[in-house]
Amino acid sequence: MSDTLQFEIIPVTPLQQNCTLLLCPATGNAALVDPGGDVEDIVAAIERHGAHLEKIFLTHGHLDHVGGTVALRDRYGVPVEGPHPADAFWIESLPMQAQMFGFPPLPAFTPDRWLEGGDTVRFGAVELAVRHCPGHTPGHVVFFDAEARLALVGDVLFAGSIGRTDLPRGNHADLLRSIREQLWPLGNDVRFVPGHGPMSTFGAERRSNPFVADSVLARG
Repeated sequence: MSDTLQFEIIPVTPLQQNCTLLLCPATGNAALVDPGGDVEDIVAAIERHGAHLEKIFLTHGHLDHVGGTVALRDRYGVPVEGPHPADAFWIESLPMQAQMFGFPPLPAFTPDRWLEGGDTVRFGAVELAVRHCPGHTPGHVVFFDAEARLALVGDVLFAGSIGRTDLPRGNHADLLRSIREQLWPLGNDVRFVPGHGPMSTFGAERRSNPFVADSVLARG
């Protein structure tokens, strides 16, 4: 693990979404990726590390990934970066999403910065590359730390599975293309934090994932 990046995964919401607290040891600053809810659990993790929250990063606009954003943004006075603007319709529909899934009422919001593929985001001394990976949602992005060999992939890829594409503006072909063209070139040794479930590596998924293993994609 890089000496410039540490992290803690905080499962939140009834959907057990992996909110990730990224920590920069050099500065004591932190960033949150996908704070979907259970805000007090997230606050407790920040305080446990004695970290100074600097930014919030979002991979996509689904409720279980962004539901705690406004509460944390307002509590800490930090900017929100991401996702890609193609997911604006999801964030605008947060009040409806919350009602549909039985969550407490949630307001829509506008990120301080929309992200495009090829952008970078920064906190403390850490820099993350942004990759646009549509398919699960049209505006999904992935964050990658080349030094730490760590990717935060949201709901694009899971250990042994891939993101669903049956929700509004999902696209299965786009998802497979995103994984093949945006994730696999980063390297088999890259560990990734998925939106749900355990971590894995790109190499392990290329060997055995029943949806996107190299042998499966070669047949497709």
